[in-house]
Amino acid sequence: MWESGTAYEAYVGRWSRHVAADFVAWLDLPPGLTWLDAGAGTGALTSAITAGAAPLRVACVDRSLGFLTAARTAAAGPARVCAGDATALPLRSRTFPAVVSGLTLNFVGRPEAAAREFARVVTPGGAVAAYVWDYAGGMSMLREFWAAATELDPAAATLDEGLRFGFCRDDVLAAWWTGAGLRDVTTRRIEIATVFSDFDDYWRPFLGGQGPAPAYLATRTGTQRTALRELLRSRLPAGPDGSITLTAAAWAVRGRG
Repeated sequence: MWESGTAYEAYVGRWSRHVAADFVAWLDLPPGLTWLDAGAGTGALTSAITAGAAPLRVACVDRSLGFLTAARTAAAGPARVCAGDATALPLRSRTFPAVVSGLTLNFVGRPEAAAREFARVVTPGGAVAAYVWDYAGGMSMLREFWAAATELDPAAATLDEGLRFGFCRDDVLAAWWTGAGLRDVTTRRIEIATVFSDFDDYWRPFLGGQGPAPAYLATRTGTQRTALRELLRSRLPAGPDGSITLTAAAWAVRGRG
């Protein structure tokens, strides 16, 4: 599912970049650090680190070779990339003063194990932080999609990230961090506006196959896709110029090693 960096960027990557910048500013770490971006994806968070935190270097780890290619392009300069799993990082213990992860934990299978790995590779007193989308209460573009999809196909409800990733909450994130032995754990909600220039700008990225909703859409017939598209078109709040303004929110957590 997660292989095309270009398709992901059009889908949610463009919005994750705004969250990443806010997240890095919230961490407010000193310049000159070596960072680890675990689950770096297409490089949204690494780019925000490079632009806003003046790092010495950034190590990017991800399982998707396609995403790592995009990350290398998007975050040149101090970034170095390698393939790896967040639950079993191919890195030495106590190496990184800053360990971060963006929009990854709900996809790794064992997020508690990932948190323990983050705690293992951080230097004593270093920062460990992450963020995930608030799928249940803060991703309007997906809430609208799944509400319409479920109305037409009740079986689609089982694929809705709001139900599948209901653990993407501040209290669960804090529990993972505390359970990994991290100290001074705090959480924060980050919310941004997602402004689509018109309905096609909203709909077209769902055709790219990257993510649960686009993957579901790829299983529909042409007639079924048309019915879902037109139901969404009738529901989304378009302004006088045709633009559609929704919101997206993420939960962030931070702690110290």
